[in-house]
Amino acid sequence: MSRNVDDIRTIANVGTGTMGHAIALQFALAGYDTRLVGRSEASLQRAMGNVRRDTTAFADAGLLHDGETVDDVLERLTPVVGYEEGVAGADFVIESVAENLDVKRSVWAEVERFAPKDAIFATNTSGLSPTAIASALERPERFVVAHFWNPAQLMPLVEVVPGERTAPDVLDTTFDLMARIGKKPAKLNRESLGFIGNRLQMAVLREEFHIIQEGIADAATVDDVMRYSLGRRWNLVGPVASIDLGGLDVFYNISTYLFDDMDNGTGPSPLLAEKVKAGDLGAKTGRGFFSWQGEDGRRVIEERDRALLRALKEDAEAESGE
Repeated sequence: MSRNVDDIRTIANVGTGTMGHAIALQFALAGYDTRLVGRSEASLQRAMGNVRRDTTAFADAGLLHDGETVDDVLERLTPVVGYEEGVAGADFVIESVAENLDVKRSVWAEVERFAPKDAIFATNTSGLSPTAIASALERPERFVVAHFWNPAQLMPLVEVVPGERTAPDVLDTTFDLMARIGKKPAKLNRESLGFIGNRLQMAVLREEFHIIQEGIADAATVDDVMRYSLGRRWNLVGPVASIDLGGLDVFYNISTYLFDDMDNGTGPSPLLAEKVKAGDLGAKTGRGFFSWQGEDGRRVIEERDRALLRALKEDAEAESGE
C-alpha cells in the first residue's frame, strides 16, 4: 500500500539511549504523537529525563514553536514498555538500538509481529546494510535507513538510504518526513557501507591518523588545521563546490603528486588500534587522543552543543526570513 507523508501521524521510536531519546524528541517537537518504546521502566525514566533536559535547552534557545512550553512538547511523547503496545497502530517505526546486525534483526522481527502491515520501518544504523537488516522481515519493501547524526537533536543531517527491496514510496515518504521535522535529508540512490557521511569521515580520519603516526604533527594541531580551514569553509560551501571555485586544474595538479604520498591502507589504523587496546576510548573512559576528565571535558561538549543550538536558530531565522 503506497503512502505519503500526510499519512504519517503516529511515530513509534524503539530505543531509549543517546540517539533514541533525541530522535523521539525531534518528532515530538514537530508536533507528532510519539511513543518512546523501551525495555524497562528504568530505561524509559532515564530517557524522559534526557528528553526534558534537551527540550528545556531548546526552549532557552527560543527554538520551540510560538507559545509552546516544554510540557506541551512532552505531552506528545508517551513512554511505553514493550513492542506490542509500543508499535501497535504506528504509521512510522524508527529503531535506535545497539549497532549490531543480529540485535537489529531480532528487534525488527519482533516489531513486525505487532506493527501495522503498511507501517514504514526505519533504522538509525550508522552504516550497516539495510538489505541485511531487512532480511529478518516478511515485508522488506517497507524498510529504509534514516540515519541521524549525533547529537541527533542538534545535527541537521539525516541520510535516507534504501535497501535492495525498498519500495520507492517508502524512500520518498521517509525523505519528506525528515524534511517535515526540520532536518536536512540526503537521499542516496543505493546503499553503501557507511553511506556517505561516515565514508567521508573515515577517509579524513585515516589521513589524520597517518599524519600523527608519521610525526608530521600531533592530534591537536591536525584538528586545528581542520577546524580553522576546511571545517569553516565546507560548512558554507561543500568540498566539491569549493574546488570548482578554486579551479579544477589546480586540484588536478595537486592530486598528481599528493595522492601517491597519502595513506591508502585498507585495514584499521595501527594508531587507533593501540588506543583501543590500551582502553583509551575517548570521552567514555576519560581519555583518548585527548583528556576528557573533569571540567575541561564537560566544557568542550557544552560549548559544542551551544554552538549547534545557535546554528539551528540561525537556520530557523533564515528560513522564516527574519
